[in-house]
Amino acid sequence: MRARTWLAASAVLLTAGCAREVPPVAAPAAEPRAVEVSAASSGGACRLLDFAVIARHTGGTFDVAAAVDKGDTHTCVVRTEQAVLPELTLTVTDTSIDTSSFTVDVLPRGAKKVTKLGKIAYRHTLPKTAKVGPTAEVGWLASEGRLATLRWTSPRGTATAEVDKVAGKLVTLAKVIDTRQL
Repeated sequence: MRARTWLAASAVLLTAGCAREVPPVAAPAAEPRAVEVSAASSGGACRLLDFAVIARHTGGTFDVAAAVDKGDTHTCVVRTEQAVLPELTLTVTDTSIDTSSFTVDVLPRGAKKVTKLGKIAYRHTLPKTAKVGPTAEVGWLASEGRLATLRWTSPRGTATAEVDKVAGKLVTLAKVIDTRQL
């Protein structure tokens, strides 16, 4: 009998403790974490770009990308969230032109030829305008029948010599862009 009383008392005590609700403890909210998104997530020609690769080859840091596809032309523009310029634009268009047509129809007057980039390539610095500073451009005819251009538009007040240096850096960036991935 003593054992039964002891078991009954233990059961009552154990279940009585379970019936009581514990008030919730308020935990501090976690700080939101910034997640770095790649340029490729914007689709279009942005699939060929990566913010880290751009920074490594040009020294420019970007964090916003936008893409548009129209017909056989794929375009990507990258910028920083805080400023409109500088901006980097990649345009890739399917084409059937050959190197001689490229030289006659695409190669800008005064452009410097670039070696080891596609079938034929150039780099060029365009003068400033009323709204933007000088612009560096690299254009090439890729081996798979695509015409590609990289264009770096600088803010007003940027020196032409600085943009000329950027044009050389765009060449190194262009050499790692694989337009076949579109």
